[in-house]
Amino acid sequence: MRGPEKCLNATDIVREAVLSQQLCGVGYTVMRVMLTTSRHWFSAPSASVAGLSLLLVCGCSNFRANSAAASLPSAVPAHLYTVTEETTRRRVQAVGSLYPLEESTLSAQVEGRVSEVLADVGDRVEEGQALILLDERELRFEVDRQRGLVRQVRAQLDLGPNDPPAQDSHQLASVRRAEADRFDAQRKYERAQALFKDDLISQQQFDEAASRYQNTQASYELALQEIERLKALLLSSEASEHLAEKKLTDATIRAPYPGSVQSRAVHPGEYLRVQSPVMVLVRTDRLRARLAVPERWAGWVKDGAMVDVHVEALPTDLFQGRITRINPAVSQESRTFEAEAIIENREARLKAGFFVQASIPSEKEEKTISVPEAAVNYRYGVYKVFLVNGDRVNERQIKPAGQSEDEKGRRFEVAEGLKAGDRVAAATSGELHDGDRIQESGGTAESGVR
Repeated sequence: MRGPEKCLNATDIVREAVLSQQLCGVGYTVMRVMLTTSRHWFSAPSASVAGLSLLLVCGCSNFRANSAAASLPSAVPAHLYTVTEETTRRRVQAVGSLYPLEESTLSAQVEGRVSEVLADVGDRVEEGQALILLDERELRFEVDRQRGLVRQVRAQLDLGPNDPPAQDSHQLASVRRAEADRFDAQRKYERAQALFKDDLISQQQFDEAASRYQNTQASYELALQEIERLKALLLSSEASEHLAEKKLTDATIRAPYPGSVQSRAVHPGEYLRVQSPVMVLVRTDRLRARLAVPERWAGWVKDGAMVDVHVEALPTDLFQGRITRINPAVSQESRTFEAEAIIENREARLKAGFFVQASIPSEKEEKTISVPEAAVNYRYGVYKVFLVNGDRVNERQIKPAGQSEDEKGRRFEVAEGLKAGDRVAAATSGELHDGDRIQESGGTAESGVR
């Protein structure tokens, strides 16, 4: 009989194998121990349990190794940009709103009942186009009355319908007759005066001749005064006639310029008083862009400069205008001054009231650092870029100083967070995250160009 031998159970063998080997090779080691040890040490059930445990350990180790390899993140394709410092001619950034070139509240110039409304909100109208019609009957009666008065005065002045008043009043019939009577009375008075000196006529006869001469002299002067009065009356009557005709014309309210109806305040059947507002008309074939420019740019914004304008409603379109007016005063509340630009709008794509972002060229030059718009991420009020560090990226917050657009595309000017020589990445598809591995796609770009 053999001497006493220590019997190893299956649990001890598995524990020893796991502690000595943490890799899948532990299975091979344990199996070798089992094969080289006397079979008296193991019972059949114990050997089975030990073998099963070793298989489970090996399988779990292989599974963890494969999972770790599978979870290794793949590289994200990205464009890389090298940040460079460059000299930039500054453009002044300003915001504002669009206003109509003209905005008029049309009102009634005569009293009357509205008989017809010919235009409504949104309608485009041409200069002189009828918009509202008032009842014309009373106004026509007044025109006819004034025309009759004018004809009456003209007849007294012996004038035709279109004849101008005579320059010499002595040529008129009434004056010539009064002048003839005066001449006859004067001759008779002179003869009576000679006869009275010779005592050939009585005092009474002489007095009658003198009195008749004085009456004809007064009649002559009155005839001249009447002619002058009739001339003045003719002017007044013709003016009243023209005024009546104007009121008749004013019964049709017309568009003073080409534009669009912004609002109307009357309906058929209403009675209008003088100066009652009836309609608001705006002219939008050209628009005024009133821009709030920071006061620090007061010396760089010049009259006549071209302006690039963007509106949120048409984000991909660029509109241009020209500075026509600059306010000489700075607002103490906003520390800005107003510059006005005229923008052509013949296709009516822009509307009055649009919020605009404007870029005005200047002669000021500065050194700047900028990155392309594609490399900038904006979330929750924070601007960030992904800075390249080897084959990985790190998220970094930046402080932009503005945006610009030129032949290189739209770019962000960076005030803080980057320096010349840094490289930033932008994913070609999807999104980048802090710590992602990247793979360059397409090639490195400089100065914000891919």
